[in-house]
Amino acid sequence: MAIHVVGNVCVDSSFHLMRLPQPGETLNADAIDEGLGGKGANQAVAAARTGAAVTLWAAVGRDGAADRMQDLLSTELEDLRLSRLDLPSDRSVVLVDGRGENVIVTAASCATAFDPLREGMLTKAFKKGDMLLMQGNLQASVTASCLRQARAAGLFTVVNPSPLPSVDIELDSVSVLIANRPEAERLTGEGDPRAAAERLRALGIDQVVITLGGDGALVLDGPAALNIPSRPVDVVDTSGAGDCFAGTLAGLLHRGLPLARAADAASAAAALSVSRTGTLAAFPSRAELAALISP
Repeated sequence: MAIHVVGNVCVDSSFHLMRLPQPGETLNADAIDEGLGGKGANQAVAAARTGAAVTLWAAVGRDGAADRMQDLLSTELEDLRLSRLDLPSDRSVVLVDGRGENVIVTAASCATAFDPLREGMLTKAFKKGDMLLMQGNLQASVTASCLRQARAAGLFTVVNPSPLPSVDIELDSVSVLIANRPEAERLTGEGDPRAAAERLRALGIDQVVITLGGDGALVLDGPAALNIPSRPVDVVDTSGAGDCFAGTLAGLLHRGLPLARAADAASAAAALSVSRTGTLAAFPSRAELAALISP
């Protein structure tokens, strides 16, 4: 059984500054890092480091950046399904301030054009008992179609709807939804995380996880609502923390851990990631994840 991660991959350029610039202001960065990124790639790597078998479906351009991304991903993932498009590979610019907070701008032409159902290879790869993990980088209609096809084929579906699209998203084919507090409020109109989770459950989602940053996470699993505590850490860089959480959670669920235990380990993994610089470079290693989930 495998986790099919359908999403995006891009080059991340991270600029580290003491503070974020004001409109019209130019600041010199203290440091710059460039590496692999994209919510799809991030979550695929995080899931694979739990020991799960992961296939990443994404689109890249026909350029040197795509070649570099493929080389980097091949060190983490055994099964890469990268579609080559006649477009520039996607790229993100990340500004990180001295408190570890960040703002991100992404050029996502490949993700916008990507439709993994067009050639039929994705659905041919589906097997009952597999998992589909998706984010919000693809067209909303493509995401909805993938989820419907996956549920029809007997797959367990996990969605982290970030970034939220400008149109309503279909949630009736979702087994587990992972959203942060602002995303949950936008999806439901409820500012209270428990009320938002209840509303999401009423829409037909089986299990709901709402991440709360430094306040941990809220898990709604059946009638029980559980508060997952955060880990106190010195925050250096919050880039990719949500992806670390979502990918780790998906990987552990696929390995058979119950939702609450998987969410607790994912919270610990995300806390470890924000205590270090970078995105994928800051994610826990396979050995570190194994230590987090050991009894």
